[in-house]
Amino acid sequence: MQLYSKMRFVSAQFIAYFENDLWKETATHANKMAKLLERGVAKIPEIKLTQPVNANGVFAIVPKEIIKPLQEQFFFYIWNETTSEVRWMTSFDTTEEEILGFVGLIKQLVKN
Repeated sequence: MQLYSKMRFVSAQFIAYFENDLWKETATHANKMAKLLERGVAKIPEIKLTQPVNANGVFAIVPKEIIKPLQEQFFFYIWNETTSEVRWMTSFDTTEEEILGFVGLIKQLVKN
């Protein structure tokens, strides 16, 4: 961690982030991946989306028994343990293949 007296070093990374709209490119990609995830899980009757997807987060109620097997392969938080609501986040480096694999695993788990 940099000392705040050396803030110029901490702040230097923001130059690259804001130049040429890199921030917008990475945010747009993360949001696009969240929409792909939303479309994929919306087709699974056992999954209930609880919030509109307006950014890179997807909130859903899932069958309690699939949470642990999903977490063994993909990291995510349980948002509300009582209702089995989870929060799935996408980022600048999330790939379509990861999303499709995640949705495929959910489909496989709810069938068992």
